[in-house]
Amino acid sequence: MSGSWNKWAALAVVIMLGGCGTMSGREDLDAAVAEPAEVEQTIAGWRHMRLPGKAATHYRLTRQDGRDVLEGHSESSASFLRRRLDLSPDELGSLRFSWKVPQLIDAADMARRDAEDSVVRVILSFDGDRSRWSAADHVLSELAQLLTGEPMPDATLMYVWCPTRSAGTVIHNPRTDRIRKLVVESGAARLNQWLSYERDIRADFRAAFGEEPGRLVGVAIMTDSDNTRSQALAWYGPVDLMPAQASAVRQVARSEDGRSGGARRGD
Repeated sequence: MSGSWNKWAALAVVIMLGGCGTMSGREDLDAAVAEPAEVEQTIAGWRHMRLPGKAATHYRLTRQDGRDVLEGHSESSASFLRRRLDLSPDELGSLRFSWKVPQLIDAADMARRDAEDSVVRVILSFDGDRSRWSAADHVLSELAQLLTGEPMPDATLMYVWCPTRSAGTVIHNPRTDRIRKLVVESGAARLNQWLSYERDIRADFRAAFGEEPGRLVGVAIMTDSDNTRSQALAWYGPVDLMPAQASAVRQVARSEDGRSGGARRGD
């Protein structure tokens, strides 16, 4: 099993948020059984999850441009911050998030196993009907159940910034069709500025997977550069879920200044 495959198997399993286990690190499956994912710490309400056999991205709460933000600094590393959720499809409204990126990873290509890195990701994980899965996905989920006590999520949707592909592009994971990436920012034109987004979760899920979403069970943010053996730096602002019946904002993670913006704009 390759390092890239192990990363996304591990991420898909751990982001299910039911426990602290993960699938594997790099080459040694036996070592993965003996070395589950580790909860390092809680940062501003997020749980920092390490992937076995990999250096961890450094996350910290800091100040950037007069606001409290989460910083992700990756040096050939991969780990992520996660939060547990449990929302029915009828409760899904919009997702608001913001980020600032000073530089992209030139060698990254999210459609290639050996270059599958991203400076920023906001990740949603869903439960659902596994009867539509391929045989390979069922095998992966059984392995996940064996190693972690939790099945693989039915579907994982990632919002990403791609160096080359245009906004709106859906990138299929090179190993499993149940992880797909939706490009919301492209190219280097809007580096070094705060960008805010508001996304319709149900519409984005339908666009990415061609089906209706199941229960939303997890959210995560991730900065990784392990496959390209490079460095990456990013800052994340608030991540808010707006319920379908918008009587209140379900707060996932918010900076003290309370900023959360509209669809794809610079602050």
